[in-house]
Amino acid sequence: MTKPLEGRRALVTGASRGIGRAVALALADAGADVIAIAKARSQGALEELDDEIRAKGRECTLVPMDLTEGDAIDRLGGAIFERFGKLDILIGNAAVLGTMSPLGHISVKDWEELMAVNVTANWRLIRSMDPLLKLSDAGRVVFVTSSVARKPRAYWGGYATTKAALEAMALTYADECEITPIKVNMINPGPIRTMMRAKAVPGEDPMTLPTPEQIAPLFVELASPEHQSTGEIVNFYDWAGIERAATKAGPV
Repeated sequence: MTKPLEGRRALVTGASRGIGRAVALALADAGADVIAIAKARSQGALEELDDEIRAKGRECTLVPMDLTEGDAIDRLGGAIFERFGKLDILIGNAAVLGTMSPLGHISVKDWEELMAVNVTANWRLIRSMDPLLKLSDAGRVVFVTSSVARKPRAYWGGYATTKAALEAMALTYADECEITPIKVNMINPGPIRTMMRAKAVPGEDPMTLPTPEQIAPLFVELASPEHQSTGEIVNFYDWAGIERAATKAGPV
């Protein structure tokens, strides 16, 4: 039986752990070949991911890089074109939480990192990958957002600001792609059992939260050529029918 992503090529940022890793494996299970991006210090985790994807019979291209290096993203776009000729799927998952503190207490360094990773890197990815996605018969783009983008709360200001900016950027891109085969959507995971969540809410019992493996099929669905909606923000908890109260839910 043909898999839904058979022969398609997907780029996943933040692929060494958490949601990114689970999504990369789920895409491979669905038939996609994966370009996995993570920081160089995650080389060991990336190599393990490579082994798992190849064991599924799919190709894996490892790209250890810092997403704050915009020129490297531009070079990656050129390399993908030269090697593969196109890109079918872009998953913009990588993000940093930043400092959980009042806005006035966030250091300039931390603020600039938040903007560089959560906003500017995703703009550079759009800028570099858009021509490659347009060469696909059904380019699909999925970014990861958070409920705090629309419902800010105290001490989440840096993260919330960047996710609000990302939403505006992604929805603008979706509108710009309206007459093309490219579909651009966003996923709001809600609380998921990840290292970022543990850092943000250290007193929470992680065993009460859904795992990255549970949310990964939603990414596969939005990455499929059959998925035709665009410009949407999909809440994972609603999609999965999970009661938020049961997990003491807060922003992710």
